[in-house]
Amino acid sequence: MATGETGFDDVTFDLVSVQYHALKAGHDYGQYVRDADNAGLSDVADFFREVMEADSQRAHRCHEFLARLSGAEPATR
Repeated sequence: MATGETGFDDVTFDLVSVQYHALKAGHDYGQYVRDADNAGLSDVADFFREVMEADSQRAHRCHEFLARLSGAEPATR
């Protein structure tokens, strides 16, 4: 595997990056859900919940891949 400027192989860095951004976005979406709920827009709040769940799944997949690449067993949810 190629090693990037970070000293980590590119695939590991890429997975960590996607995982970080998915988790960060999931945190932000919580506020979006509250904003939509407070505005009485339950359909929009439901949409934000769907997006949040998709990012949660994305972060979990990254975690599984990272565990596999490191030779560790992935933690269960």
